[in-house]
Amino acid sequence: MELLDLLEHDKKEMMPESYKNRSYEEMEQSVKEIKEKYGNRLYIPGHHYQKDEVVQFADVTGDSLQLAQAAAENRDAEYIVFCGVHFMAETADMLTANHQKVILPDMRAGCSMADMADIDQTDRAWEKLQQLFGDTIIPLTYVNSTAAIKAFVGKNGGATVTSSNAKKMLQWAFTQKERILFLPDQHLGRNTAYDLGVPLDKMAIWNPITNKLEYDGNIEDIIVILWKGHCSVHENFTVANIEHLRKTEPDMKILVHPECSREVVEHSDYAGSTKYIIDMIEAAEPGSKWAIGTEMNLVNRLIQNNQDKKIVSLNPYMCPCLTMNRIDLPHLLWALESLENEELSNQIIVPDHITKDAVLALNRMLDNV
Repeated sequence: MELLDLLEHDKKEMMPESYKNRSYEEMEQSVKEIKEKYGNRLYIPGHHYQKDEVVQFADVTGDSLQLAQAAAENRDAEYIVFCGVHFMAETADMLTANHQKVILPDMRAGCSMADMADIDQTDRAWEKLQQLFGDTIIPLTYVNSTAAIKAFVGKNGGATVTSSNAKKMLQWAFTQKERILFLPDQHLGRNTAYDLGVPLDKMAIWNPITNKLEYDGNIEDIIVILWKGHCSVHENFTVANIEHLRKTEPDMKILVHPECSREVVEHSDYAGSTKYIIDMIEAAEPGSKWAIGTEMNLVNRLIQNNQDKKIVSLNPYMCPCLTMNRIDLPHLLWALESLENEELSNQIIVPDHITKDAVLALNRMLDNV
């Protein structure tokens, strides 16, 4: 029911075909003029994974939570045109004031990872896990999840996490309960728990498709239950990519995101959040060599901004995040011109009953980091 509520509140409209026939120069000029016209009434957050044609107009860039927090801190903006994906715009809507309106330029800009855990699957899983383990589990969810999942976690005493603070939040969770259910990215959950000393043989997988626990051994030994979800971009980096570079570029450092598999993280030199990756590259010595395992738009931007270093993608055949790339210059301009015409295309409105519990989960994280 909660998912249906969300879908009902999201006004879905498609960009008119005419925008595809406008020149980039004309569109860029129009965006500049609208930004100037609206001034502080308009705020454009842009995720690091967005295209350059969009990022150039961002008032702030960052990862998903940084952008939502930045939007929440900006009380002057009447309109927040969020250049990211759906779950990020949801979070911004939940953290901003009632008079502020959050708009997603293209409603097709989703997240395959977030879609791997829906509320119906999660409710079924929780019922079974309670039967198996009783009241010994606390749920945590990566911020890369739907508002409904965040609300489920908040309602059941848990919190959200980011890739930057996952360690701190797992440490906090273990002070609350004996076991953790980690949604929806199994790789971030596994890598973080392993770094905290949880053996791999004490981690189980919850398969939402079969509605079953995947584990060989005594289930009483399980400490962490990992939802069977993943990032379709980061899962494409492989140990074979690393082995190839070790042979061909032995002096090249390998830096990956913890959404990569355990094997890839283990064979890399460094692993950390998007902010960690950016900071690491910016602080690196001139002439140093880096292979980066994360989204291609960000890698390309790091290459452009750090030309005193040799930077490549860990996977040379990697493409940008397809859903993040739904938002382009034509969609951004359409969203802004719709405002001018007093039409709110693709406004994101999270129902109050979901917002209430989801904000609990977000605040538990913010209070503990």
